Amino acid sequence: MTDNELDTVYTHLCKTMTGLGEANGPLFLARFALLTIERIGNAQTCLGLIDAAGENVSADVPK
Repeated sequence: MTDNELDTVYTHLCKTMTGLGEANGPLFLARFALLTIERIGNAQTCLGLIDAAGENVSADVPK
């Protein structure tokens, strides 16, 4: 994937989430993750991507 294609895909993801609204964001991301996991089709690859996505993400939510 080229940088332009990556930007196009990311922009589409963001616009789709904005259109669905903040309340539907977690459901959309869960569905997207499941579809992506199925399409990747390799457990080790998926587990590595999950670990990478979780790095440096804080569980603390600002109040």
